[in-house]
Amino acid sequence: MDRTSETDWEEIKALFRETDRKFQETDRKFQETREFLDGLSRRFGELGNRLGEFVETMVEPAVVRLFQDRGLAVREVHRRVTADRNGERIEIDLLVVDGDAAVAVECKSRITIRDVERHLDRLNRIKRLMPRFSDARIHGALAGMVIDDEAADFAERLGFWVLAPSGETMTLRNGQDFAPRVW
Repeated sequence: MDRTSETDWEEIKALFRETDRKFQETDRKFQETREFLDGLSRRFGELGNRLGEFVETMVEPAVVRLFQDRGLAVREVHRRVTADRNGERIEIDLLVVDGDAAVAVECKSRITIRDVERHLDRLNRIKRLMPRFSDARIHGALAGMVIDDEAADFAERLGFWVLAPSGETMTLRNGQDFAPRVW
């Protein structure tokens, strides 16, 4: 049987210590990378929020006129309307209202199918979470700087108004014969 010398054991121990040191260094670098990516993700999220606010700023001056031109008697625009009831929460970027008519507008830098689905869920809960509007005729709308064609088509099939940039203002993409859904 081969016997390992004391020197061999010392070399093995030294190799283990070096391997352990390298693992610790790698772990530290992974942690630094994770923190960097988390920071980057937060910055992108903040940028996305700022772009959404930019869309709100573009949409707000145009929505009353656009919806009045389509026969909705709305006159007021309220930003960032929230409701919390029984542990549920919704937020509406722009709520365009007057009398018994309201349009809940979701503003995004880019509108995707997932955004349409989320807004549909929001509108399905709006009267329950905002009983003040329980007797109102509520319409849904999505506004974006960039709107995926399939998202715009999907939104229109669900009965949503779709607002898109046109020059220096916003326009409704829906045709004149569009019949919006009423919640």
